[in-house]
Amino acid sequence: MARRLEPAKTAPQAFAPGTADRAPWALTAMSDDADAGLIDRLVLRDERAFNALVKAYERRVFALVLRMIGNPAEAEDLAQEVFVQVFKAIGSFRRESKLSTWIYRIAINLCKNRGKYLRVRHAGDQEPLDAQPERVPALDSRGSYSDIPRPDDMASGKQAERIVQRAIAELEPSFRECLILRDVEDLSYEDIGEITGLPEGTVKSRIHRARAQLRDMVERALGEKIG
Repeated sequence: MARRLEPAKTAPQAFAPGTADRAPWALTAMSDDADAGLIDRLVLRDERAFNALVKAYERRVFALVLRMIGNPAEAEDLAQEVFVQVFKAIGSFRRESKLSTWIYRIAINLCKNRGKYLRVRHAGDQEPLDAQPERVPALDSRGSYSDIPRPDDMASGKQAERIVQRAIAELEPSFRECLILRDVEDLSYEDIGEITGLPEGTVKSRIHRARAQLRDMVERALGEKIG
């Protein structure tokens, strides 16, 4: 069982989502004005503000971390750590981006660090899917990537869904994060760029390559073409 992280003494303990709280799209975004008021209270170390922050963002943060890490116990610990880090660093938030974008940036960076540790710890534990192909479909005449299906369009039935999720977990981390932020979290290219620190063109390219690699891995596993 994964070790539960203890929050900093200055921060209240973040809520660990239960099964019913793990729906990735079950969040009503806070307004900019509500975020601004919440930030002011967080800077003052208002514990009720911290609880409000967790309530507003816990589901999306847990879903994002779970998609990136793939282990529910590790994801639960890491999601808690995200909120601890937010509470500790809120004084350094310059408000040049949305609060949600900043929170996602913290989550992605923590996922990267934890992912490196887990890959070393579990090296060789899981048999990989077929090797990722080098071939990537080219852009069409309109510069569109529409020939490559999104992950949710690939899955039909529980077995196919498991194959898709496993294939997502085996994508190169920098590709996986862009794919998840776009196709699962439904963020804009601009927001993804702010979260990852990448130019918009690089974001689009990585999403394109991730979808192509994902499609090929799923097709190999299913033994049939998709679409």
